[in-house]
Amino acid sequence: MDPTSVPAADTARSAGRESGIEQLGYEQARDELVEVVRALEVGGLSLDDALALWERGEQLARRCEQQLAGARDRVEAALRADQPGADNAPDSAN
Repeated sequence: MDPTSVPAADTARSAGRESGIEQLGYEQARDELVEVVRALEVGGLSLDDALALWERGEQLARRCEQQLAGARDRVEAALRADQPGADNAPDSAN
């Protein structure tokens, strides 16, 4: 989506939606965050609209961080499980 084609009122309205972020997957949250950043970079928003959009971006960034942390934990658990004789405890041998 081209951020210049989104009217400021629509951008602010979408920024005000706080519900639903918890249900977004990583890719969805990331893609919406990219749109938020582009809209803020283009400018032309009122201060209130820009702040609302920035707040939405912060929420989306936190969601992305949560998703990445969960993925990292899963990868680390899988790597520990694949080690022969591993007791699934954090690496304390080194």
